[in-house]
Amino acid sequence: MKFSLGPSLFFWPKNEVVDFYQQAKESSADVIYLGETVCSKRRELRAKDWLGLAQDVAQDTNKQVVVSTMTLLESPAEIQVLKRLCDNGEFLVEANDLSAVQIMHELKMPFVAGPAINCYNLSTLKVLLKQGMTRWLMPVELSGDWLKILLEQATEAGIRQQFECEVFSWGYLPLAYSARCFTARSEDKAKDDCEYCCIKYPEGRRMNSREGERVFVLNGIQTLSGYQYNLINEMPALDAMGVDIARISADSTEAFTQLDNFREQLVNPTRKELDGVTECNGFWHKIAGMSVA
Repeated sequence: MKFSLGPSLFFWPKNEVVDFYQQAKESSADVIYLGETVCSKRRELRAKDWLGLAQDVAQDTNKQVVVSTMTLLESPAEIQVLKRLCDNGEFLVEANDLSAVQIMHELKMPFVAGPAINCYNLSTLKVLLKQGMTRWLMPVELSGDWLKILLEQATEAGIRQQFECEVFSWGYLPLAYSARCFTARSEDKAKDDCEYCCIKYPEGRRMNSREGERVFVLNGIQTLSGYQYNLINEMPALDAMGVDIARISADSTEAFTQLDNFREQLVNPTRKELDGVTECNGFWHKIAGMSVA
């Protein structure tokens, strides 16, 4: 099994992004995803900057570099940026929207189907394969049992060897996207006049219930889980069912430590106690997502 560093979901200053990927070069990740996936107004790095950063990482390492695209596109200008990223001529693309899937198909180029692509069954897998998919990231809300059954169905259908399977294994889960910016609203700002306020929250803005429980993390137009998903105890099971890649989200520099922890867990499995206060694994076990099994 390989390990990937997912794209950063938060809005960081350019120098911090560059520093982060300098550290990523030295990390134990086999695959590095980078690019803006949440909001086009986050312009600390533009398309040319992301592609330049991808080239910098690729030329200094043997790691596979993948360019990730936006999840929710709302304007013709965003489509033009998407086309530029897709037609980069060098790097594999993670398509996080069906418009990216269509563009990659038209270009006759392979792509990764990202977690926001609603692929829940064998029929959809077959459609995506026809479009050019070579790697599929399971939607984060689905369970281990569901994945095992679907991979078995893919094997029976003779298509399992046509794609890699990747599983989001650590980090804040991307749960939903909206045309409304919740971070701006939390500061009584309009979305069109947000003053890029989400850059003030490098790990998002926590939203608690009335009882004080951390329910969600607001990240611009994206809503994340309040707890960090942690499948470290499931690494042997993931490996046994044929998962090719475990993804560690680039939530912070803690991701580099988690990459090492997860890799070690695959070699020397030792059950870790999740605290149930900041961590969860409920979706994997078909229970409430905030829970720990």
